[in-house]
Amino acid sequence: MNEVMVLIVDDEEDMRNLIRMYLENSRLHCEEASNAKEALQKIETSVVDIVLLDIMMPEVDGFELCEKIRESSNIPIIFLTAKGEEWDRVRGLKAGADDYVVKPFSPGELVARIDAVLRRVNRSPFREGDFEKYGILEVDSKGRQVKVSGQPVTLTLKEFDLLHYFIRHVNQVISRDILLETIWGYDYEGSTRTVDTHIKTLRIKLGEAGSCIQTVWGVGYKFEVS
Repeated sequence: MNEVMVLIVDDEEDMRNLIRMYLENSRLHCEEASNAKEALQKIETSVVDIVLLDIMMPEVDGFELCEKIRESSNIPIIFLTAKGEEWDRVRGLKAGADDYVVKPFSPGELVARIDAVLRRVNRSPFREGDFEKYGILEVDSKGRQVKVSGQPVTLTLKEFDLLHYFIRHVNQVISRDILLETIWGYDYEGSTRTVDTHIKTLRIKLGEAGSCIQTVWGVGYKFEVS
């Protein structure tokens, strides 16, 4: 199963813990935020695949936070709230949410809604098959094989792991520190220049398809697919 990170944004700790339990039982990974400020910091500094967002929060409510996120990100957002009136649903969708789930909900429904939204943006951890195609780039995750314009490309272990991580987080900016920690591990003693060196080689090997890996100056990289 592909690794997916869910950010749970709710000011009630008990609710966050309950949702986290549901999702981790389905082998999804979770981060938590208790307010808008924490949520924006998590989105800026971590790789988040989808946000579960409560509406009724102090200071900045879910509607405002959703609009704020949409100013700079197209990350999928699902409202998860007790406010089930039609007007609230309409306002939530107009604010930029991808779906709206009313409390109380079943664990099965929540996971299904997450899956449905992620499928629409091609990030679902539950989709069948391990073969993915991005223009002239073809990646077989299970067989760890890569082709460009139908021709096989030989990658090292770390090069493939980098490419695989990028295609799990299409169109998201990923910092060098996150890539270093994820691919090389927290105890790796090298510098982020290791990341730059491997990505440079990876781009060369991918040839024309290497342009998908964009440098975001001062931050890191982004696997960009139009």
